[in-house]
Amino acid sequence: MTISRRDVLLGATATAALVPLAARAQTSEVVIGVIYPFSGGSAQQGVDAQKAYETALEVINKDTDFDLPLAKGEGLPGLGGAKVRLVFADHQADPQKGRAEAERLITQEKVSAIIGTYQSAVAVTVSQICERYQIPFVSADNSSPSLHRRGLKYYFRAAPHDEMYSAAMFDFFDALKKGTKIETLSLFHEDTIFGTDSGNAQAKIAGERGYKIVTDIKYRANSPSLSAEVQQLKTANADVLMPSSYTTDGILLVKTMAELGYKPNAIVAQDAGFSEKALYDAVGDKLEGVISRGTFSLDLAQKRPMVGKINEMFKARSGKDFNDLTSRQFMGLIILADAINRAKSADGEKIRDALAATDIPGEQTIMPWKRVKFDEAGQNNDADPVLLQYVGGKFVTIFPPQAAIAEAIWPMK
Repeated sequence: MTISRRDVLLGATATAALVPLAARAQTSEVVIGVIYPFSGGSAQQGVDAQKAYETALEVINKDTDFDLPLAKGEGLPGLGGAKVRLVFADHQADPQKGRAEAERLITQEKVSAIIGTYQSAVAVTVSQICERYQIPFVSADNSSPSLHRRGLKYYFRAAPHDEMYSAAMFDFFDALKKGTKIETLSLFHEDTIFGTDSGNAQAKIAGERGYKIVTDIKYRANSPSLSAEVQQLKTANADVLMPSSYTTDGILLVKTMAELGYKPNAIVAQDAGFSEKALYDAVGDKLEGVISRGTFSLDLAQKRPMVGKINEMFKARSGKDFNDLTSRQFMGLIILADAINRAKSADGEKIRDALAATDIPGEQTIMPWKRVKFDEAGQNNDADPVLLQYVGGKFVTIFPPQAAIAEAIWPMK
């Protein structure tokens, strides 16, 4: 049975709620749900994400003339110039709240797709709801590898996952080994799906590459104290500390390390809090030389001037430069809107098929990627990670060699 736009808007029946609510007729606007934490300890990530999506919305809905999909001309030409409208929802970093908000966006706000979510644990429940209603879910900034391995048809991720990021870290270690002693590692990760998947990926690759893990600590997310854990790290005294922590925990970790006099030779972080301005505002004086993985580098503006121009658009809204998270969010919405335009429809199944057919050259993104092309699981395997080092109050690209603009400082200061 085909559901008309009138049927959907009138609410239809409880039975109809389980068939594709994304079956939308052509319209003057397409509504996309954006789901993030806008309250609680992760609220700043939600605020920054909103600014990134609003920047992408300007590129889509106005004529900005960049070498990006939909940047030339206004709106979606495939839908007669229809504009994209965003509806923001607060999941409060709670997977069950995320589930409820995703269902509300679909059944009440009539969104044609959802994008989010910062925390991978929330992406699990949101993507399940999207799958149930046959609404595409774009996982803009979630990095847990297990997310795209659940057999979901409507799940898509353009950015790398933590196995890809971790492989880049170990490629970097291998490149350094000729003149630098790196034998032992300490893993430190929170107990959610993000931290667990990250720790598992790092442990697996370490074993394959011949590195010894001397301590592998899984701590409780948002823990009030990390003193016992940091004492274990100090005692182990590995060559490299590899943390996977969100902002609040990252700040507490660095402060506790300073209090207990633990100074590792190097910190190579799994992004998350270690890409956030709030962390460096709080403890940046203790992190000169810290390395974090990423997918974005503002250095790319030297080769691709539009990257700098788009960054200035974002900075005018947020007061910040793009970072690894906000750049992925910006690009995620561009990719989703491009698929809606090619689908020439606001229907969920048609958008899903258009996403599956995506093939965007890396030069038409703001990222140092080969291209955007999804495999059968909805993962883009051509999103090349980079490693960034915090030097003199800013990040510089140090790896891989083709993207680097500086040599790594090792050990960190």
